[in-house]
Amino acid sequence: MSGDDLVCSAKGCRAEAVWAVRWNNPTLHTPERRKVWLACDSHRETLWEFLSLRGFARDVVPVDQLEPTDG
Repeated sequence: MSGDDLVCSAKGCRAEAVWAVRWNNPTLHTPERRKVWLACDSHRETLWEFLSLRGFARDVVPVDQLEPTDG
């Protein structure tokens, strides 16, 4: 997937994603599982805060550092 295909996950945003906000819902996922929300520079913090408030946020990495197991 090229960078042109990566779009921010924030509602209504169509900007290119440059960050991967990795998260995990411990009641649904095994500890090593990582789900990913993509984020542009403008929405990185908002998405992180939303997940953090729920105890789901794990880390943020540039999209080019996503692992094949992320998803």
